[in-house]
Amino acid sequence: MPVLPVGIRKYAETTVFSDETVPEKLTKLHDTKPGVWGRLCVIEGALDYIISCSPPFQQRIDAGEYGVIEPESLHRVQIIGPVRFKIEFLKMPA
Repeated sequence: MPVLPVGIRKYAETTVFSDETVPEKLTKLHDTKPGVWGRLCVIEGALDYIISCSPPFQQRIDAGEYGVIEPESLHRVQIIGPVRFKIEFLKMPA
């Protein structure tokens, strides 16, 4: 399971998405820019976080938990029911 590096800082975040408002891009494979990490924070409900690797990694994230998105790692979310979540973007201080 990916872990955030020590000293990393949040610089932006998305609005809160729901199972009804999640952008289609997030449910398809995509990645982050070099040096940009993500923290996938589930506020209510649950979702599956899937990393495209060999073998694929899948994590169920419940309310109050988060998943770590590594830079340039192909990933997607799978909506499994009612959910509210956001993504925080982090990087190392300059």
